[in-house]
Amino acid sequence: MPHITTSDGTELYYTDQGSGRPVLFSHGWPLSSDAWQVELKVFADAGYRVIAHDRRGHGRSSQTYTGNDMSTYASDLAQLVDHLDLRDLVVVGHSTGGGEVVRYAAQHGAGRVRAVVTAGAVPPLMLQTDANPEGTPIEAFDGIRANVLHDRSQFWKDLALPFYGFNRDGAPVSQGLVDDFWRQGMLVNLAAAYDCVKAFSETDQTADLQALDVPIFIAHGDDDQIVPIAAAAEKSIGLVKDGTLKVYPGAPHGIYGAYQQELDRDILAFIA
Repeated sequence: MPHITTSDGTELYYTDQGSGRPVLFSHGWPLSSDAWQVELKVFADAGYRVIAHDRRGHGRSSQTYTGNDMSTYASDLAQLVDHLDLRDLVVVGHSTGGGEVVRYAAQHGAGRVRAVVTAGAVPPLMLQTDANPEGTPIEAFDGIRANVLHDRSQFWKDLALPFYGFNRDGAPVSQGLVDDFWRQGMLVNLAAAYDCVKAFSETDQTADLQALDVPIFIAHGDDDQIVPIAAAAEKSIGLVKDGTLKVYPGAPHGIYGAYQQELDRDILAFIA
């Protein structure tokens, strides 16, 4: 399996398929690059070179105790991009991955990144503060950490339901998708899973969004129960210089089903 070794000795797994202009996908918590399997085929079939990596501590990458923070994630991504010498690059990030690609593009992407795409992304700030009353209270994130420590196996099964909107009345449930969410979640090192909660909830990325000098497509479902749209996409669009916001009515946080099909078509149209 292809890996690179970062400057602090962490091994990052990645997959690299297809040929053409490069598109790099960054996954959400607690998943891995496997979450992008559909996109890897769809975009490669459309004539793009597609790359996806497992964030440190996740999937097939090193089970890290240190460096589980947004700045290190972005630095890791920069080292992968440099290693593959990717240029004219589009970076696509979901959830925590959206924060990762925004920070990467803002702080490391000059001369390489031509566009950014986020879906259900965490910027600018998930945490509720006096300046961000639309955010989520710290008690919710403390509860996530407690569940990760107490019984992460059951927690991944429980979390998959609101993640994909399967807890809504009448929503058809894909047990296979719930099982795959659990499978990917169980590959995360416990320390990395725990620390990533702080990374995705308490990292203020206002300055990153303001610094972007390339177009960004911001996608968000208006029934996202994990990253509520009011504190995320609706604020991000007001901070960027060249942004397009698309709200997907009834769409959940997880990328699946009709939402996935429409989102993939929209991303392909945006980057064409």
